Amino acid sequence: MHTSVLGRTGATVSSIGLGTWQLGADWGEVSETDAYAVLDAAVESGVTIFDTADVYGDGRSEQLIGRYLQERPDASVFVATKMGRRLPQLPQNYSAENLRAWNDRSRQNLQVDTLDLVQLHCPPTALYSMDRIYDDLDAMVAEGRMRHYGVSVETVDEALTAIARPNVASVQIIVNAFRLKPLDAVLPAAQDAGVGIIARVPLASGLLSGRYTRETTFAENDHRNYNREGNAFDVGETFSGVDYDAGVEAAQKFSALAAEHDLAPATAALAWLVHLPGISTVIPGARSPEQARMNAAAGNVEPLGDDFHAHVVALYDEYFRAAVHPRW
Repeated sequence: MHTSVLGRTGATVSSIGLGTWQLGADWGEVSETDAYAVLDAAVESGVTIFDTADVYGDGRSEQLIGRYLQERPDASVFVATKMGRRLPQLPQNYSAENLRAWNDRSRQNLQVDTLDLVQLHCPPTALYSMDRIYDDLDAMVAEGRMRHYGVSVETVDEALTAIARPNVASVQIIVNAFRLKPLDAVLPAAQDAGVGIIARVPLASGLLSGRYTRETTFAENDHRNYNREGNAFDVGETFSGVDYDAGVEAAQKFSALAAEHDLAPATAALAWLVHLPGISTVIPGARSPEQARMNAAAGNVEPLGDDFHAHVVALYDEYFRAAVHPRW
């Protein structure tokens, strides 16, 4: 698998990581046995970075990863977690006391004294410009609570504000074939600053797998059902904020493009991201060992070329640019 240095962490990580939101059962039920099987398949396929958060399943995802890594001391995995969504999204709730309490909880869940990377979990926009927050995070690094910190953002402007801070190690942002705005300024700025970029929602919540139709239904507790209109959190997190029917139609065309390269659509979507300048790692989720292995295999694919990239941009221009580009 291709590897990259994750920004200012200095850690070398696999180009394909594993997003573990689904292990918290926010995408439908996932048993503990099935979760371990997914983690095993990822590690055995060369994945060396897991991304989680303290709110995924109210800590279930972190706990599963913590137990798994205790049982697999041979697995060399960098764990990136997130904090900040356990209280209403008000700047005053990001106090030094709360930051440390969330940090303590994650360290307990993951069964470690020092966390590899802690990311602010899409906090209020005002927070990115508050010196106090970065001072508190710096102090927590100095205390040995975590080795590095980064941010997970909703918008390009939030990413650029964070990249300008000297000790932000990484920025996690939605970028995929249906969300191209980060290519304009965020990826170049991150490269210039030496900040890592973690690409999340790389398959547009599954649309880019090419498996969905207009008739596809999702479980009641699956965010692709309950958050399609943004009722629970930012709508951009679900299907990348694109209209579902338009997404299905565009995904069919993307699947045809992938087939021209003898690739499954999900493999092509991930491999295209891996080779974008500035991307450190891509974190698709997986609900089965087979899916974890298929995702990881995309990290072995060579660059797909300028013509493929041009077709991706053309699809975006046709279906999504007008509606999506101005929003995030």
